[in-house]
Amino acid sequence: MKKIVYLFIVGILLLSLLACGREIRQEPESRTLDQIEQTSSETKTSGTEKTTSGAKDSLVHELRIQVTGEDGQHIVFRLNDSPAANALYEQLPLTIPVEDYSHNEKIFYPPNELNTNDTPLARGSSGTLAYYAPWGDVVLFYGAFDGAGGLYELGEAVSGADRIESLSGEIQINTINGELDKSSLSHK
Repeated sequence: MKKIVYLFIVGILLLSLLACGREIRQEPESRTLDQIEQTSSETKTSGTEKTTSGAKDSLVHELRIQVTGEDGQHIVFRLNDSPAANALYEQLPLTIPVEDYSHNEKIFYPPNELNTNDTPLARGSSGTLAYYAPWGDVVLFYGAFDGAGGLYELGEAVSGADRIESLSGEIQINTINGELDKSSLSHK
């Protein structure tokens, strides 16, 4: 009987030692935004900041542009983080003629071709800003559309999408830095 108790105690001690020797996995501590910002590696790319931290990505400064029509229409677009959108942004400001095309879009031709590498194809609805590479034109959609080969998404309207259809003549396209001018968002 003594041997059984002795073996039982030795077995418990061995199990305890094995458990202590194993690596204990702990959940990572939650970090504050300041800690994330301090530990994230940041790089500058075409006027936008990118980081490797997923939490920080949503706080990155967005590229926005404003299209102003001859009749005072204001449309604000948030650009995606693609090479083509960045290439358009770098060409601004522009004063350029806008043309009707089809039944759901307005187009203009930027001075320089846009780099479409790693730029997503466009499919969507009213308010989509796209680039049709075969013709070299930027498209402002005011109605639903199907995707097409060579049609790349640049961004989307965040205000004024309903005013795209009324654009005519020359439009002005400017960058928007920092806070939006609230007066530019009012319907004119």
